Amino acid sequence: YVFTPKGDIKELPGGATAVDFAYAVHTKVGNKCVAARIDGKLAALSTPLESGQTVKIITAPNATPNPAWLNFVVTGKARTNIRHFLKHQRREDAVELGERLLEKALHSYDIGMDELPIERVVSELAGNGYVELDDLLEDIGMGNRLAPLVARKLAGARDDDERQHEDDRRPLAIRGSEGLMVSYAKCCLPLPGDTIIGHLSAGRGIVVHRDTCKNLLAEMRNAPEKCIALSWDKQVEQEFTAALRIELINKRGVLATLANSVSELGSNIDTIDMAEKDPTLTTLNVSMTVRDRIHLARIIKKLRTLDSIVRIHRL
Repeated sequence: YVFTPKGDIKELPGGATAVDFAYAVHTKVGNKCVAARIDGKLAALSTPLESGQTVKIITAPNATPNPAWLNFVVTGKARTNIRHFLKHQRREDAVELGERLLEKALHSYDIGMDELPIERVVSELAGNGYVELDDLLEDIGMGNRLAPLVARKLAGARDDDERQHEDDRRPLAIRGSEGLMVSYAKCCLPLPGDTIIGHLSAGRGIVVHRDTCKNLLAEMRNAPEKCIALSWDKQVEQEFTAALRIELINKRGVLATLANSVSELGSNIDTIDMAEKDPTLTTLNVSMTVRDRIHLARIIKKLRTLDSIVRIHRL
């Protein structure tokens, strides 16, 4: 039993978190929550609640449910509402991405979506069981249909038309705001400024890789038709994860110095994992948030000036 700031009592199951409480107050509160104050103290949304606590939910107008919340919520209302929102958001993101991919593919035939013969579009939708055009675009955005093949049919091109093997040479611009249908490969952690290529993964949309990634090179050999040229938009709208391997001399306070140096340059350390350690040297794998490749280069340059750093390179 926990209290709202006005003194109302909310009954929740054992193990319930601040997110469960937020959805118990109102669905809109749950969808917009970003943090909580438990008995006046700022707390993470994943914090389990205890009887007698007073909980105040902090919301933000542009906030949206995080898929990671499904890992710790316990109430059916919270779980149902999070899944409903993510399903709706996933469709919107997939339709938008699918439209961009199809427009790009149709460019090879010198035609736009608004110029397609309506009877050909209707035939394509009916032949594949789609109710509306957005269903087709969603399938393309999800990576379940290949835009060049759909474009060839909609443009009325012959099967032996050589353009089916040509991709429009203009790369698709990645803004960082594409939502759930564009993800960034954890194997190579691409950053704005890196040369990138996308891999269309069924059900996931586009997975962005650095062009030197070994996993991507394997995909390009096995299924080149699923690889797509990408570039970074001039205005990328989010921060990215970068990883460094750092060898340093074991000294008192060395980690605090390292963290302060990173923080001074506008970055936050997400995780620090100890890879190796001996009496004099420690090897760390450090992940942090950065804006782009230049931002990361500045951090590396700063860290190399520290006396305790022996070697540092990007993973």
